[in-house]
Amino acid sequence: MAVLNAKSDLQVAEERAAHRVFPVTAKLTKDERKAVTDFARSHGLARGQWMRDVILRELREVLLREARRKDDDAVFIELIATRMLMVNLLKPLILGKQVSQDWITEAMAAVRREKRKAARDLMQQYADEAAGGQ
Repeated sequence: MAVLNAKSDLQVAEERAAHRVFPVTAKLTKDERKAVTDFARSHGLARGQWMRDVILRELREVLLREARRKDDDAVFIELIATRMLMVNLLKPLILGKQVSQDWITEAMAAVRREKRKAARDLMQQYADEAAGGQ
């Protein structure tokens, strides 16, 4: 039985390359250009293909780091929110005061409103302390 639509590796590579029509350039010194060319060739790649691979790999890694940082920020914000709730709800209880359902609801709403600012302020405090060598 014949294999339908079989394409050589060269045909596939040519078709893939045909869609890459937007050149992006970088200025290199003569020595840098030679180093990049030699390195790419030593890995069996054309200089442009190696540069493309490096650029796209770096882009994916940066985007992934940024996404992780946002996840870390969300966790930090929720940790600060939990801290704020505990402080706001435990303090009156420790002092022997009664807290109403409305008071708890308002405390939770206030935490929801203010948690991001509180987290930013705390992070800024940490940054200021680190910059001051404290």
